[in-house]
Amino acid sequence: MTDLIIILTLTALGYFAGSWAEKRHYHSIREREKQLLHLPAITMKDVPYPDEAVRSIHLVEGSAVISIDYFKRLLARLRNIFGGTVVSYESLLDRARCEALLRMKEMAPEAAIIVNVRIETSAIGKYSSKRNIGCIEALAYGTAIELKQQ
Repeated sequence: MTDLIIILTLTALGYFAGSWAEKRHYHSIREREKQLLHLPAITMKDVPYPDEAVRSIHLVEGSAVISIDYFKRLLARLRNIFGGTVVSYESLLDRARCEALLRMKEMAPEAAIIVNVRIETSAIGKYSSKRNIGCIEALAYGTAIELKQQ
């Protein structure tokens, strides 16, 4: 009986600590998105500015590695048994992608636009080859275009 209480207590602690950390991270993401709203990051083939207006063009990138907590890992294992959408991994991927995009934008504070943006994700960690994810890495990269002063 004591073992069951310990397991339930640790599971509840993992749930609340993970939820708190995730909410805090989403709050940070929303605040930084507001600050970087002026810098569009898009995928397009052609640069929307004439060559004579461009001061510099350079590669920018941002990456983020987000770890999954034990409670979400437990939920994902149960979902794998019964089937369906693994919501706990969806929020993990969402946070990693948002964080990578924000870090990419932060590398180009003087840019007018970031074009040809790409996002790549991968599962990393000790268990990633056994259909069990330890961490998610997201890499965002694109071409920052800085304009000449007028």
